[in-house]
Amino acid sequence: MGLQDYRSDKLARLKALNMQAYPERYAVTHTLVQASALPDGTAAVRVAGRIVAIRKMGKLTFAHLQDIEGRVQIALKQDHLQESYALFHEVVDIGDFVGVCGATFTTKTGEKTVQVSEWTYLGKALRELPEKWHGLKDVEAIYRQRYLDLISNEASRRVFLLRSRMLAEIRAFFARRGFIEVETQILTNKPSGALASPFVTHHNALDIDLYLRIAPETYLKRLIVGGFTHVFEIARCFRNEGISPTHLQDFTMAEGYSAYYNYQDNMVLLRELVIHLVRELFGSTLVRIGEQEIDFSAEWPVVTFRDLILKDANVDIDAYPTARELLAAVRRQGIYLEHEDLAQLGKGNLIDVLYKKISRSRIIEPTYLTCHPVELSPLARKNDHNPAITDRFQLVVNGAEIINGYSELVDPLEQRARLEEQARLRSLGDAEAMPMDEDYLLAMEYGMPPISGWGIGIDRLLQVLLDLPNIRDGVLFPTMRPVDSHESSA
Repeated sequence: MGLQDYRSDKLARLKALNMQAYPERYAVTHTLVQASALPDGTAAVRVAGRIVAIRKMGKLTFAHLQDIEGRVQIALKQDHLQESYALFHEVVDIGDFVGVCGATFTTKTGEKTVQVSEWTYLGKALRELPEKWHGLKDVEAIYRQRYLDLISNEASRRVFLLRSRMLAEIRAFFARRGFIEVETQILTNKPSGALASPFVTHHNALDIDLYLRIAPETYLKRLIVGGFTHVFEIARCFRNEGISPTHLQDFTMAEGYSAYYNYQDNMVLLRELVIHLVRELFGSTLVRIGEQEIDFSAEWPVVTFRDLILKDANVDIDAYPTARELLAAVRRQGIYLEHEDLAQLGKGNLIDVLYKKISRSRIIEPTYLTCHPVELSPLARKNDHNPAITDRFQLVVNGAEIINGYSELVDPLEQRARLEEQARLRSLGDAEAMPMDEDYLLAMEYGMPPISGWGIGIDRLLQVLLDLPNIRDGVLFPTMRPVDSHESSA
């Protein structure tokens, strides 16, 4: 889709007529959606949008104006507009922006319409839009040129409007419960907050390497030390890992912490949140996901990590004290695990790989997975009755992990020992293990109350609720490989 000569000719015509092709502003009285709901006879209605359809029938022309939320029909009559009727057809193309003023009426076919008394040119499109009846189908083009996808595809517009509403509802839900929203740093000195490989960058002025945050966890918990009781952040996070239909390297997470809560308090709180979101977004707690109709208001089963893997893989993760012994047991069951170097993984990460291979995809109904091995949760509190596991939970729906939370480890001495073990694993080649973080340990030594925290993958939650085939379908501009300049202008 290159520049079209006839559109350039019309741009030149606008200039010759001393008409602004790209004016400064236009005062509107109603959005397009609002205008489509006005009673007949409402006068002096001023609306603006992109022309997405034009039907000329002699001395009468119908057109549609569109924006992200909707569209409205406009009607132009030669008898009313005189010379400006011909001018409209002389300079306006599909894809251009116009503003109109007029009165509302309803056509014989029942469509609310603005009868145009005057129109104003607001922006020339120099390229053709994708054909209306085909829309934009090429997946690569959809991700690279999301603006064209939004113009062409109503389904895509719905996805991103729902995403915006979901974020607003999350903020409102936690505000009503006394949470304070904050922002913490993205560039960090240590790749902390979760078990994952970080992105590394370099600060030229300080001549030091910095890391894009994996998660804001340790900084939010510093705020609990500082006196916050309930705190949360809508955080952009970054993990230097592979792309898949359910994974992104940069993603959005809502993460929060509450003083004096334990993980079971947050299991109750977050169930209320998810049910609230589903009801607000869809008008019901019943959501069809693939072939399943899931009732989010039903009871959510709670299953332990050990019992789930024992049932699905016939491997008792508690029976093998080391990663080597566990890997041998897994192989005796004839289970093949895909990973760059299984032998370099600690026991916790090996268990996680096994769970994702064998069990996760089998969980359809909203289910809380609990009692994670302590090796898998370096920042979580050990269970009082079984120190081999942590007080942790994950919400899994339709094979996707949506929420992760736990009672936090607040003992600075135990935290130091855990991070020392993580550092040892890192030195042996486990790139996802955490390094030592002396600054965080220093904060802990000033004293922490009981804390429980949680993280919600916003992109993943949207993907599950809308049954999107690829997580990038819910991201406006996902990261893509660069293309040559001549390809991007084709």
